[in-house]
Amino acid sequence: MDFKNYAVPYKANEQYSKKVAYFSMEFAIHQPLKIYSGGLGFLSGSHLRSAYEIKQNLIGIGILWKYGYYDQIRNQDQTLQPAWMEKNASFLEDTGIKFQIMIHDSPVWVKAFYLNPETFKSAPLFLLSTDLPENDYVSQTISHRLYDANVSTKVAQFILLGIGGAKLIDELNFNPDYYHLNEAHGLSAAFYLLNKHKSVDFLKEKLVFTTHTPEEAGNEKHDIYLCQKMSYFCGLSLDEVRRLTGIQDDQFNHSLAALRFARRANGVSELHGHVSRKMWGHYDGVCEITSITNAQNFTYWADEPLYRHFDADNNWAIDDRKWYLKKRAFEIVADQTGKIFDPKVLTIVWARRFAGYKRADMLTWDLERFEKLINNAKYPVQIIWAGKPYPQDYPAISQFNNLVHLSKNYKNVAVLVGYELFLSRRLKQGADIWLNNPRVPREASGTSGMTAAMNAAINFSTDDGWIPEFAKHGENSFVVPKADYDNMSTQAQDDYDLDKLFDILEKEILPAYYDNKDKWRDIVKTGMKDVRHQFDSNRMAHEYYDIMYK
Repeated sequence: MDFKNYAVPYKANEQYSKKVAYFSMEFAIHQPLKIYSGGLGFLSGSHLRSAYEIKQNLIGIGILWKYGYYDQIRNQDQTLQPAWMEKNASFLEDTGIKFQIMIHDSPVWVKAFYLNPETFKSAPLFLLSTDLPENDYVSQTISHRLYDANVSTKVAQFILLGIGGAKLIDELNFNPDYYHLNEAHGLSAAFYLLNKHKSVDFLKEKLVFTTHTPEEAGNEKHDIYLCQKMSYFCGLSLDEVRRLTGIQDDQFNHSLAALRFARRANGVSELHGHVSRKMWGHYDGVCEITSITNAQNFTYWADEPLYRHFDADNNWAIDDRKWYLKKRAFEIVADQTGKIFDPKVLTIVWARRFAGYKRADMLTWDLERFEKLINNAKYPVQIIWAGKPYPQDYPAISQFNNLVHLSKNYKNVAVLVGYELFLSRRLKQGADIWLNNPRVPREASGTSGMTAAMNAAINFSTDDGWIPEFAKHGENSFVVPKADYDNMSTQAQDDYDLDKLFDILEKEILPAYYDNKDKWRDIVKTGMKDVRHQFDSNRMAHEYYDIMYK
C-alpha cells in the first residue's frame, strides 16, 4: 500500500467528507492492541469504531506503546503487582515511513505503523514508535510505557504524539481540514504548525480541542524551561511562547494553551461543559467551550442476543440470557479468586480506574453497614471490584490492596485483576448493579455505565458526568440525589453520599430485585432502551462533525 498520498480506504459519507486527524495518547480499539489505560482510551476507541461505521474521513494518530500501560498481576499475597511485558501486534502494517523529530535538541528517529480499518472495523489508525535501533536507548524508551512516571520522558511522549503526529500527516500528504486533540497531550502539534505556517490564525482555523478534566489542578502542567529544553516549542523562543500563549508564569499549562489556540473546544458531558466554562471563564483569549457527551460504540459493546430478545419483547429470554452471562462472568471470579458466585444472587460491580475521587472502597467506609449488607440472609449480595490504578499512584494501589485483604474475609466479595476490554465486557454482563460513586462534580463524563446498560445492568450512581442526561431514578437507574455540595466540606459530602448509597441499596434496590422481578426487569429494559441511541458513539461522532468541524 502506498502511504505517500494517503486517503481513507473507503468512500467517505458526503456529510463527513472533511478530513480530520484525531490525536490521542491511547486507543482501546480491541483487546489484542493494548495501548490504553482506561476511560480516555475506551472513548477514543469507540470514536474510531463509529467513524468507520458511518464512514467519516477521519484518521487516528497515536503511539505504539511497546509495553502497553502495564499488566496487572498479583503478588504472592494476592495484592497488586504492576508488570511490563513486551507487546507484539503482527496485525499492524509497517508503513515504511521513517523520519526524525527534535527532542532535547537531538534528532530522534520515528517509525509509523498502520492499523488497517478492516482489521478491527475502526477508522484508520497510525501509531508512532521510537523503539528503533537507530536511536540511543533513552530515545527508544519514549514509546515504551504509556504515561511514564518520569517527567522528562512524559514531555518527550507529548512531543512524539504532537510534533511526530503532525509531521507524519505531512509525510502522508493527508492535509486535514482539522487537527483534533483528544486531551492536550498532543498540543506540541500546534507549535509544529506555528513554526511551519507562521500564523496563529491558521491554528485558530484548524485546531479543535476536547477536554476531559473537570478541575484545573488535574490538567497537565510542566516547567516551561523543561519544555523549552526538551524542544517542545519547535524552536520558538520563550518570549514568543509567552506572547502567543499568554502564559506568563513558569508552569506551562497545556490545556490553557490549547484553549487559546483552538477554534472551538468541548467538554464531554452537558454538566462538564458548564464546569469547564466556569473553570476557564476567567482567563483571557479562551475559545468557545461547548459540550458533546461521550458515548460508547453500541455494535462493539452491546450483547446482541439480549437486544434481539428485547426487540421481540421476550422477557423469559432476557432473563435466561442474563443468567447465562452472569454464570459465564463468574467463571472468571472462580478462576482468579477460588470463589463460586451464584447467578441468582444480586451482584454489584464497581470496576474502573482506581483514583481518589472515584471512591472505589466507599461502601466499606461504614464497616457495620457493609457487614450487614454482605451478611444479609434475606437479600443476599455479591460484590466485585476491579480496575487499574496508575502504577505510581500509591494511595490508589493501597486502596486496591486493602480491598483485596478485606475480600479474604468473605465468600461473596472478590477483587479481580486484568481490567481491560475483555474483563470490562464480562463484568458488565455479570453485573446486576453497576456502581459508580465519584465525588460530584469530579467525573467529567464516565462511560462505563453506558456499556453496562447495554448489557442489562442497572446503573447506581452519584449524579455526575453523563448520568444527569440519562438517569430517571427508579425507572432506568438509581441515583443518589444531589445535595448542596458547593457548601459542604469533602467529609460532609462523603458522609451524605455514603448514607444515601446504603439507604437506596437497603430500601429500594434489594427489595426490587428479590420481591418484584417484573419491576426489576422493567428498569433493566428501560435502561437498555434509553442508552441505545443517545449514548451510542455514532451519535457522538456525528456531533463532532456537526458541531466542532463546521
